[in-house]
Amino acid sequence: MKYRIAVLPGDGIGREVIPEAQKVISSLSLDIEQIEVKCGSQYYSETGTPWEKGGFEICKETDAILFGAAGWPGVKYANGETPASDVIFSMRFGLDLYANVRPTKLYPNVKHKISGKFEQVWKPENVDFVIVRENTEGLYSRARGMLERGGEKELAIDTRVITRKGCERVIEFAFKLAEKRRRKITCVDKSNVTQGCKLFRQIFFEISKKHEVHGVSTECAYIDAFALSIMREPEKYDVAVTTNMFGDIVTDLASVLQGGLGLAPSANIGDKHAMFEPVHGSSPDIAGKGIANPIAAILSACMMLDYLSEKHSDSKLKRASKAIENAVVETLSEGICTFDIGGNSKTKEVGDSIAKKCEKLFENLSHEQL
Repeated sequence: MKYRIAVLPGDGIGREVIPEAQKVISSLSLDIEQIEVKCGSQYYSETGTPWEKGGFEICKETDAILFGAAGWPGVKYANGETPASDVIFSMRFGLDLYANVRPTKLYPNVKHKISGKFEQVWKPENVDFVIVRENTEGLYSRARGMLERGGEKELAIDTRVITRKGCERVIEFAFKLAEKRRRKITCVDKSNVTQGCKLFRQIFFEISKKHEVHGVSTECAYIDAFALSIMREPEKYDVAVTTNMFGDIVTDLASVLQGGLGLAPSANIGDKHAMFEPVHGSSPDIAGKGIANPIAAILSACMMLDYLSEKHSDSKLKRASKAIENAVVETLSEGICTFDIGGNSKTKEVGDSIAKKCEKLFENLSHEQL
């Protein structure tokens, strides 16, 4: 089967790390057409529009989207909104990508920068969980506004929207993911304070009854306690599901456990469409220097191939996804890494190493190893 993916490098280091992910995909001899779409804040500065003509329509028509980053300092519309937000929310809301999936997995030989020093703090086998975040409502819904009188901003309102439909589908998604993993799921909320979280937890228990037959164990945690717990004992967790803003914050915190945002991939998945992106953003401070870590982007491509393999029952893509992950492990084990995890390799050097290893691993990987 032939697949078509939309590739959106976007802004900043997205333009550096996404080509490395493309290089890795190309090394696998897959029948995938990569269609580049220009968008983002820098593109807006150049052209006066956040999307190239027909760009969003291309995203709607392809099998999956690989996205780099959006956002650039000082680039805003007259109303204060940004072209970056236009691009991101066009896809999240326009394609109804309701489940944001962020794995936190520590690979061998990855050190963590604690108090300015690189140290090996956690054991790889103790860090392997996934946080599923509701992606289309909550505090990030566009039910907001600002009161301005006499040229002075006096009042700002952001309304947190929690619906039964939004809760049901993301919680169901998380339970199905837990069934494929270690069959444990944690509901993360603040139901001791907010009404939206009370509804979220209520629906979590309603859906849990449907999955008892599959042996999925359940627990609940308040967001503040959960943030502390994942740093102290990450081995306790398998899959966690939470609301939009809580998920946004706690997944960035969780990335510390895996070595930082340069190693943190993610997926945005809906019933018909899916987009895959590194968590790190555009990082203007290091953009253009050739030192950005491409592994989060490469692992996002890995997640994309795994998603397509399951959606289309394609064992070849499953092997390709596993080959990418194995190539990342081998590259890190050899100490080939960028500055953010204590190395001195360039972006391209890391991408070259992973692509070269991928080709060989893909050929040799047997079905029994999947």
